[in-house]
Amino acid sequence: MRVPHGVRRARVARHARHARGFVLLGSVMMVAAAAAVLALLALLALAAMAGWYWSDLPPLDKATDYRPRQHLQVLTADGAEIAQFGTERRIFVPVEGMPLRLKQAVLATEDAGFYEHAGISWRGLARATWANLSGGVPQGASTITQQVARTFFLSTRRTPERKIKEAMLAVQLERTLAKDQILELYLNQIYLGQRAYGFGAASQVYFGKPLAQLSLAETAMLAGLPQNPIHANPVANVARARQRQAWVLSRLLKTGAIDAAEHAQARAEPLLLRPPRFIDVNAQHVAEMARRAVVERLGEKAYTEGVRVVTSLRADDQRAAHDALRRAVLAHERKQPWRGPEDFEALPDDPAQADRAAALALKDQRDDEDLRAAIVLAASPNELGVKLASGEAVVVRGESLRRAQRALSSKAPAALALRRGAIVRVLAVPRGKGVEWQLAQWPQADAAFVAIDPATGRIRALVGGFDFNRQQFNRVTSARRQPGSAFKPFLYSAALEHGVMPETRVDDAPLVDGDGASGDGAWNPKNSDGRFDGEISMREGLVRSKNLVSVRLLQHVGLDPARQWITRFGFAPEQMPQNLTLALGSGSASPLQLAQAYAVFANGGHRVTPVLIERIVDGQGQVLFEAPPPPVLDEHQRVVPERNAFVVNTLLADVTRRGTAARAQATLQRADLHGKTGTTNDAVDAWFAGWAPGVVGVAWMGYDDPQSLGEGESGGGLALPIWIESMARLLRGVPVQPLTRPEGVVAVGDDWRYEELAVGGFVTHVGRAAAGPAAAPSASSSASSAPAAAASVAGNATSR
Repeated sequence: MRVPHGVRRARVARHARHARGFVLLGSVMMVAAAAAVLALLALLALAAMAGWYWSDLPPLDKATDYRPRQHLQVLTADGAEIAQFGTERRIFVPVEGMPLRLKQAVLATEDAGFYEHAGISWRGLARATWANLSGGVPQGASTITQQVARTFFLSTRRTPERKIKEAMLAVQLERTLAKDQILELYLNQIYLGQRAYGFGAASQVYFGKPLAQLSLAETAMLAGLPQNPIHANPVANVARARQRQAWVLSRLLKTGAIDAAEHAQARAEPLLLRPPRFIDVNAQHVAEMARRAVVERLGEKAYTEGVRVVTSLRADDQRAAHDALRRAVLAHERKQPWRGPEDFEALPDDPAQADRAAALALKDQRDDEDLRAAIVLAASPNELGVKLASGEAVVVRGESLRRAQRALSSKAPAALALRRGAIVRVLAVPRGKGVEWQLAQWPQADAAFVAIDPATGRIRALVGGFDFNRQQFNRVTSARRQPGSAFKPFLYSAALEHGVMPETRVDDAPLVDGDGASGDGAWNPKNSDGRFDGEISMREGLVRSKNLVSVRLLQHVGLDPARQWITRFGFAPEQMPQNLTLALGSGSASPLQLAQAYAVFANGGHRVTPVLIERIVDGQGQVLFEAPPPPVLDEHQRVVPERNAFVVNTLLADVTRRGTAARAQATLQRADLHGKTGTTNDAVDAWFAGWAPGVVGVAWMGYDDPQSLGEGESGGGLALPIWIESMARLLRGVPVQPLTRPEGVVAVGDDWRYEELAVGGFVTHVGRAAAGPAAAPSASSSASSAPAAAASVAGNATSR
């Protein structure tokens, strides 16, 4: 049967449509399959990355076995508080003891869905992601659990890796701990400004009362602190703290935790902040020493029983030393090249959004009392407009930008560039009645200072480094460095007992062999000034810090006798080299050891033991430990003859009057200052050690990983300023006390001699005749090497 033409056309059209449909469907299926493969690959990549990060997560011990630091109070001798267990003030309050209103306020502000989510708020994450990707104000999406994870286990640097690990740890915490346990960790561990950790401590710090006694307005004030505890707390910035308080109250009203009447009453309530009672004494290294001492005695009970540790520090002395050290380190840092911003944050163009983004970027940056965290809002070759973590906008211009000129160029390397969004440090320097803001950076060099009472050994000030929070290493007690020329007075003391007097002429000339020429393998030390002055007095040798004079004195005394004598000052034999480099201070000593050694000169020849902890008292006032009273300085403690110490002190006084430390007497305007600079090869270590009536002080500057402090740097330029500024406070009200001549010493001409040598018999010359070859020093040099330098004796021409 013949199909009509119209029907045939309809069938063809229908078949064509079906064919096109199959083609389209096939294409869609192929695209879907490709997308599925790509999605699968992406999921596999994410799974691999997640597996990698998961295997690198730290254990949860610090959270699951939480042992909060609380109530270990460390005090100065005059009653000022140094710390409550290190640098933290904390009063642990179990979650069931936390007021309901406080928990409601914190949850409403920080994580309203805390009891619903499993550690991560996907809604909050999506909101933050959309805001960040759409160019809006960058938002955080961390739940309370994530904040706990970050606080306990991670750094504050905002990186993708940290965020991933933060989320993973949050999931682990949620699986391991109950919700209330996580909330308890948060409420007790979070930093809330003014060195207060946790809400229990913050309640005392800001309002002087326990949490249970807080009003709604006070509770809201505390609940607003976590966002910016450093510069938005009511002590630092009342206006910002009020803004946060208002936000918390509005959240409580919105969630139904309070009604309109309570809201209005809290908004109107005046805040009565606790008058400042804590005296801020920066002595974190001392606090850590005290903590360890208590833990050694009491174990874990030290953290729970309200123990008080009274140290020998004096509050004003410690403050002065801390400030002096930081100023000196920052002054050295200003000479260093610009190393680049600490971080970078992309800021939106809209001013309001940029302001919020800047605040968020600075939230995790730990601010410093001097080096303030800031973000660059605008940059030009002549000035930087920056915003501080406190919200204050300041301008940086002038000399401090000179070293960073390359970073201000449009072609600057990304790692160095100073551009909008760069996170930097700035420093406020007083200028007239105002301040000048300068570009700064965290110093890489560090320093130490210690001051002790030479009669009792009590430590009056101890600064173990520039910043305890960045580096807990205590350089005063634990750093073993070469003391350089600061070691020479102990060798001079030994020389006095071997017939050398201050007027003895010592040859300041290169070490040469018997033919008058330098030996091929000879050790030929140089003087720091690059000059050789020929025969000079022993006194001048120390005043000018002549290395060759010290070497020849060591040759005269003999290596073994010199090393034995020097142990009298507290140096261990294993700290001293068994070769001639001993004369140049190539051994090792900590600042505290050097202070103990100089105390022998300061107290007339007695060795004292440094004391830091005076007593430990428990919560009931019972004395658990008390340091023994200082010993009477009699012949039982004597290690050096009094006349020996006196003569050395006359040399040290000349050093501070007209020698390498002349800046000391010139600045402090006192003639009773005694000390010696020390600078090791290539200026790796810079020292000043010295004493004045009632106090010995030692200052050091250097890098923890030894390297040069810079060409032309010295102990007189770097360490001496710390000593001078500290001593200006330590000696306040102390009258000038000239040296008192002891028995056995007489004045002859312009100098001093031992009494039995008044008319002759002492060594008049050291190194006058040609000496034998000076072998290159080595650890295997004979410990029994005999004196090698020729010497002439007054009244007797024979050599010795």
